[in-house]
Amino acid sequence: MILTVRGLCVDHPGGRPLRGADLELAEGESVAVLGASGSGKSTLALAVMGLLPAAADVTGEIRFRGRDLTRMSDAEFSRLRGRGLGMVFQDPAAALTPGRTVGALLAEAVRVHAPSSRREAKERAGELLRSVGLAEPLAGRRPHELSGGERQRVLVALAVAHAPPLLIADEPTASLDPAQRDRVLALLRRPGTALLLITHDPVAAGAADRVLHLRDGLLRESPPTAPRVPPPRRDAPVVSGREPLLRVTALRTPLLHGIDLEVGAGEIVGLAGASGAGKSGLVGEILRLGPVDGRIEVCGRDTADLSRGERRALRARMQAVFQDAAGSLDPRMRIGRSIAEPLRIHGRPVRDRVAEVLGLVGLDPGIAGRRPAALSGGQRQRAALARAIVLGPELLLLDEPTSALDERTACEIAGLLAILRTRLGLGCLLVTHDRRLLDALADRVLGLSDGRITALRPDPNGIHAH
Repeated sequence: MILTVRGLCVDHPGGRPLRGADLELAEGESVAVLGASGSGKSTLALAVMGLLPAAADVTGEIRFRGRDLTRMSDAEFSRLRGRGLGMVFQDPAAALTPGRTVGALLAEAVRVHAPSSRREAKERAGELLRSVGLAEPLAGRRPHELSGGERQRVLVALAVAHAPPLLIADEPTASLDPAQRDRVLALLRRPGTALLLITHDPVAAGAADRVLHLRDGLLRESPPTAPRVPPPRRDAPVVSGREPLLRVTALRTPLLHGIDLEVGAGEIVGLAGASGAGKSGLVGEILRLGPVDGRIEVCGRDTADLSRGERRALRARMQAVFQDAAGSLDPRMRIGRSIAEPLRIHGRPVRDRVAEVLGLVGLDPGIAGRRPAALSGGQRQRAALARAIVLGPELLLLDEPTSALDERTACEIAGLLAILRTRLGLGCLLVTHDRRLLDALADRVLGLSDGRITALRPDPNGIHAH
């Protein structure tokens, strides 16, 4: 066996996610660990990689080709990571150094374990980019200049740089469209490489040789059946004679070629497109609230002509939930303080508001005292949503808001968004590649391809037709 886990228990201040987990992984075998958000899947991956925080108490046995990883020093682990163990992390924005180009990050990874010249490392970096379906010019960009799907593929390229015999992939396909998901899964399943796939996606898990279910801190071979969670009922959008909350006209960037779209009060407009199509870039242009090549109006105001005070006031009326929840929450701040921060910035009373919005997104108020690292990916995403709605905005920009969530939790978040739209007349631009989410929530669905918008499912009333 390349990996053997026996009676693994992990205790940390946030709880006890693993309570005696057992796992065996043979050379060249792929095993998927399927579980809900917060079940301890990422804790299992970090335990194997020796990356749990110092406060975590780990007992049990973890062996890699017979070597006891629980007794390994930091120096020994550093030599093992990369050549023996490779990992694709769940939050690509948090895992990639923001100040360095993608090419520099890949070249550095190449040279850490294999002495080579700068030229050889640069050539190898280009090969790695091509292997995950990315064009070589992306080597000159920094992580924030890439889409979520592109960042995830860069992480895959880093993980396979030295062809380690064991790959651990923590939600590697969460931010990818179906075509890219299949490509990345095929890449991870390298001949002769063992794969431990951590996921909440049953489709991704189906690509593995075996599927284990993590529940109540234990791994079971046969996943228990769970009742299917129905998608939220889409109520009719609130249509009024007011100006749209968001109007984009003839917007042009290097990736976008004349974008036109509108979002009305109480309306959810879906925007679908492949990874790298420019969806996240469009959201960024809207959020910048500055001059653009074209025209962007938010709540009736042209963003090209705003004073500093007007821009600040407008930001309170428009909030966003980003794809990488870990990157949008300050790792040093406790969740309660992070959620309360927008209230303090805008001079709003805090009092019981934090507990109120935590309840709205399905989180226990006790989570307010924890830091992001102590939460699961799904819990972090819900905390990010709580932070976005704490000011009571009129317009929400949602960039893959459920990509890190299991199906049940994703349905709960979708239901919450439907309720917020109905109760508050909240308008939403929902950017996602998840067609089930679009079918459940969106009143209209637009497609983004080759830098242009197409109507995939127009408004049946024809109110917003262009």
